[in-house]
Amino acid sequence: MKSKILILDIGMGNLGSIQNMLKKINCPSIISSDPEDIQSAEKVILPGVGSFDSVMKSIEALNIKELLEIQVIKNKIPILGICLGIQMFTKGSEEGLLPGLGWIDAKTIRFSFSGNQNLKIPHMGWNTTSLHKENLLFSKMHPDARFYFVHSYHILCQDSNDILTTTHYGYDFVSSIQKNNIYGTQFHPEKSHKYGMKIFENFTELC
Repeated sequence: MKSKILILDIGMGNLGSIQNMLKKINCPSIISSDPEDIQSAEKVILPGVGSFDSVMKSIEALNIKELLEIQVIKNKIPILGICLGIQMFTKGSEEGLLPGLGWIDAKTIRFSFSGNQNLKIPHMGWNTTSLHKENLLFSKMHPDARFYFVHSYHILCQDSNDILTTTHYGYDFVSSIQKNNIYGTQFHPEKSHKYGMKIFENFTELC
């Protein structure tokens, strides 16, 4: 059963694109950072565009960090972090100085290529994923699914059990994670057409 989703408004991110995608699958959603809306949300989507420190400062300025932690860690409501959103789940990033939310045992690092690899940063465009464990987020996904990426940093998980998919760009990096009720994608499902729509549909149906 699809449930009401809160798209967390931290002042940056493709909020309208995400909400439009949810409309296409008939899933009600609101865009808000109001504490009352966070408390009543059945699921949360955390988008992120910009720099690591700027989004962490935004969460601090909105005074919602503790409330988010109660909802996600204590009350176990499902949350989906997108792009910079997944990086915010880690302990910190090479991009900034501030600590992350620390919800997964991971850090965020910049792409670093050795040898004669003439690869551009950011990693931008369509790419595939390799599934590391069965999970409802990728349930009934097309075998040739491709997703849209725009990022210079990626997460490095200390616990391999948290890794949902990897993607190859110079080397294999973590492109999605799942730990209990915490989900994240490095790619942008809201820009990934029917494949991204399937990600959102599966997320809305999580219990």
